[in-house]
Amino acid sequence: MSKPLATIARCVALASLVLIPSSAAEAQLSETAAWAAHVSNEYRVIPNVTYHVASNFENRVDLYLPREADGPTPVLMYIHGGGWVGGNKEANVLRLLPYLDMGWAVVNVQYRLGRVARAPAAVEDCLCALQWVKRNADTYNIDASRIVVTGNSAGGHLALTTGMATKESGLDLECPIQEDLGVAAIINWYGITDVGDLLQGENTKSYAVRWTGSLSNRLDVARRVSPLSYVREGLPPILSIHGDADGIVPHQHAVKLHAELERVGVSNELHTVPGGGHGGFSRAETYEIFETIYAFLGRHGLADAPSDTQGQQ
Repeated sequence: MSKPLATIARCVALASLVLIPSSAAEAQLSETAAWAAHVSNEYRVIPNVTYHVASNFENRVDLYLPREADGPTPVLMYIHGGGWVGGNKEANVLRLLPYLDMGWAVVNVQYRLGRVARAPAAVEDCLCALQWVKRNADTYNIDASRIVVTGNSAGGHLALTTGMATKESGLDLECPIQEDLGVAAIINWYGITDVGDLLQGENTKSYAVRWTGSLSNRLDVARRVSPLSYVREGLPPILSIHGDADGIVPHQHAVKLHAELERVGVSNELHTVPGGGHGGFSRAETYEIFETIYAFLGRHGLADAPSDTQGQQ
């Protein structure tokens, strides 16, 4: 088993120790505790650093930084889900563990939810967070050329817009986009790619309606914050992960994004989980997903791909 997948196995074991006979549980606990102690000793955590203030709200990030890195480290910028109207960064810490075990830095991002500011505030905030990471790369020993942005659900959507939006989008008024704002890769976990599709018709979702509210130009705003609006040549590599039985974000969103990226020649992959819903994937499905993630990162020079997946196309 590769090192990244061993990390996931340990995380799963933490939740299942009560089902293991006593002697086996003690052995597993010793192994898991030793690994947890190693990770905690190797990192320093800087919580709730303000990266931007808008709507009288302090947007903050938590930083997880390797203590003794040989040089600037790759960084995962993680954006939580919750339909743009719920969720928080603290509830998603376990999603960061595979990247911490790789020795990466992690920036865990909070943004304005719908109750604070309607669309497109969350998109604006995440663009500001990316610029903050770039500006502070030297301070935190981060490699600004190896930023991978990821998120799940609404966070997947925000990861996509953060890595794809242009100056012409008008979404950078809070923090003007600089020329070097690009990211190295995007990992999209079942994110929305066409916001307008969720505002009317058979795919209408209450969370999307709440995020846009009664804005008179809500369909125009939806177009401006939809990743599909920014498909073009020259984008960073994109990996999408989506269950084909997802009842919260239609699988077709990932299918359409994949097709459009293929059309313009952007390196991208779609990993479909057969029968998979909106996350909550099984242990076997999760292993397969992370095999795909690490092979994807390896092919793009961002991580060592597991030996049994190297060379897959």
